[in-house]
Amino acid sequence: MKPAVIELREGVYWVGVKDWGRRIFDGLIPLPRGTSYNAYLVKGGTKTALVDTVNPGFEAELLAKIDAVADPAGLDYVIMNHAEPDHAGAIPTVLAAAPRARLVLTAKGADLAVRHYRVPQERMRVVKEGDTLDLGGKTLRFVDAPFLHWPETMFTYLVEDEVLFPCDFFGAHIAAGMYDEEVPDLPVRAQMYFGEIMMPFRKAGERAIEKLADLPIELIAPSHGPLWRHPERILSLYRKWTAGETLPKVVVAYVSMWGSTERLVRAAVEVLLGRGVQVAVHELAHVDVGDLAGDLVDARAIVLGAPTVLGGLHPAALSAVNLVKALKPPLRYAAVVSSYGWGGGALRQAGEILAPTGIEVVGAVEVHGAPDAEAEAQAAALAGELAGKIHSPPAPGRPTGAGV
Repeated sequence: MKPAVIELREGVYWVGVKDWGRRIFDGLIPLPRGTSYNAYLVKGGTKTALVDTVNPGFEAELLAKIDAVADPAGLDYVIMNHAEPDHAGAIPTVLAAAPRARLVLTAKGADLAVRHYRVPQERMRVVKEGDTLDLGGKTLRFVDAPFLHWPETMFTYLVEDEVLFPCDFFGAHIAAGMYDEEVPDLPVRAQMYFGEIMMPFRKAGERAIEKLADLPIELIAPSHGPLWRHPERILSLYRKWTAGETLPKVVVAYVSMWGSTERLVRAAVEVLLGRGVQVAVHELAHVDVGDLAGDLVDARAIVLGAPTVLGGLHPAALSAVNLVKALKPPLRYAAVVSSYGWGGGALRQAGEILAPTGIEVVGAVEVHGAPDAEAEAQAAALAGELAGKIHSPPAPGRPTGAGV
């Protein structure tokens, strides 16, 4: 069967693979609709370059697709935009099939290529910001983009065709569709992906977007998900997300053992909705980490609902609050509601984790046993105070965090 090779521009081909069956990434991120590992072949008049490779296990498929349009043994360059195995895992196989090819990467990438893939130094060509490769009528220019999302990352720009190959940046975990207009919910998928992968690196993302401002871009070809044939769709979103722009929105992340914490959460949610606040509720016993991360991208506040278990946060809530700490979303405010049966501790642990984040903890409600009407009224009052903060956000820059 002839492999599916798609010509994006004259002499520019998609030679990646679709992983329809993958359901987890990094042992953490759910992939309900699979993902793709996009690789691109660029044929100039005199030289040929492969931009990125594929996940381990798909090496044969990659070589077959290259072979459909060019002899793999004739490759001159393999571009390593990023060293993570889902993009670079096939490098040893490709270099073995292409004995004269040089691996093109950043100086930091060179170290990782040795450590991860045992690439000898003589097979490498180190490039820096603004360097170019002339393929004969097609010019590749390199843009340094560190910490998107590893320190060695770079972008590759095809000058004549105005195509940007940004590796993980602007990506989405979904196997369906070749182009953005073919996937109606792609912006939602892209927001989830940004939350999962890029949100901790928003400042690096802002710098990268500034570098791209003067580049004419007709096609964005990331390493995961559909290609953006309408680049401004994703560029406009990334400008907002990397800048930390938020909506009058609260993420409610809670877990409840016997319904007490859930009653406090429900009292808070009703008030928030009544005050015109967008509310995204995630029950942590069944949460999709991607959904939660996506909602954190543009939320202004979080309500954490967590009972005490053995002197601390319920494990599901502990995982969620540690995820918030790790992903560094642009949250400004938090509120905590909690219950316990015979001994507290959840509030103390939540405060210890949230304090270094700079998120202002507006207040907390804790009940011993089942909540009564007074406790529910306290949760409602706390939600009202939080709503007031949300509708009157301070000037840019987080306030100093407060303890619980």
